[in-house]
Amino acid sequence: MFKLEYIWIDGTEPTSQLRSKTKVVESFDRSLMGCPSWGFDGSSTNQAPGHKSDCILKPVRLYENPLDELPNSFLVMCEVWDSNDKPNSTNHRFELEELCIKYSEEQSWFGIEQEYTLFKNGVPLGWPEDGSEPEEQGDYYCGRNIGEDIVRQHMDACITADIKICGINSEVMLGQWEYQIGADNPLRISDDVWVARWLMEKICALYDIKVSLDPKPVKGDWNGAGAHTNFSTLAMREDGGDSVIYSAIKKLEQKHNEHIVVYGYGNDKRLTGEHETCPITEFKWGVSDRGASIRIPYQVDKDRKGYLEDRRPSANCDPYKVCHKILETICGD
Repeated sequence: MFKLEYIWIDGTEPTSQLRSKTKVVESFDRSLMGCPSWGFDGSSTNQAPGHKSDCILKPVRLYENPLDELPNSFLVMCEVWDSNDKPNSTNHRFELEELCIKYSEEQSWFGIEQEYTLFKNGVPLGWPEDGSEPEEQGDYYCGRNIGEDIVRQHMDACITADIKICGINSEVMLGQWEYQIGADNPLRISDDVWVARWLMEKICALYDIKVSLDPKPVKGDWNGAGAHTNFSTLAMREDGGDSVIYSAIKKLEQKHNEHIVVYGYGNDKRLTGEHETCPITEFKWGVSDRGASIRIPYQVDKDRKGYLEDRRPSANCDPYKVCHKILETICGD
């Protein structure tokens, strides 16, 4: 017998959530083609009306399930389609795939830095439960933070599942961490980010801990949580690519408000101009400037080629939407 965990993104507003259910099959060829489509009640996930509630899960990527000790368990990332064989209105992966085909010659690479905050008993992990605050920020970033056992278990799970994770580190606020995922395929990186989020939720549940993607999990003089997105095209990575990068920044500036709309709910509480952010109503770029909307890393400026970092997306953003908007703006006419 084989266990197939079907994972999809629901229609919860204002921020979509992950759903999953398990199919048990007698035989399985360990390939995506061997995963049949499967139905679910879309009226319970805000993806269909009650009088026409059937939605279809169409498998798009297969992973080994690192949380199951048996070798017969897999994770199946799915798109949501309506019963009339059209993509559901919440299916932003389908929209990104169309754009990837259109701009395939650009050979775009993405890297997403997923920040998150661990919570225990209603407060960030390691915080006093009496309502007081811990020592101020400064010692926690890549230093003396808390929750490393969970973070490393998650990293190992991602590696086992062949998710393109490329690093982890503790973040500026106590109880806050980050993992990085990168790939030369926008669809692959977006799928991997969503499945990595699912794995983190499941691992945290084992410890009675919750993971938050709130862009401002704690009010006051504390850092928010983002999903800084690194991007390059082939032309940016080649000699003289800095001129292509600067042209891309000009395009991003012209479309700033359009990007903010799809960069995550509650982002206004994070993008205040403080705590390594640029105000949400402004756009600026700079070399090594973590208070900019777009940062050009020092090495990129030195080499005159490489990539740019969009620091505006929030931790709860939909990576399909973010990758779509960046591709559309930079690679479009």
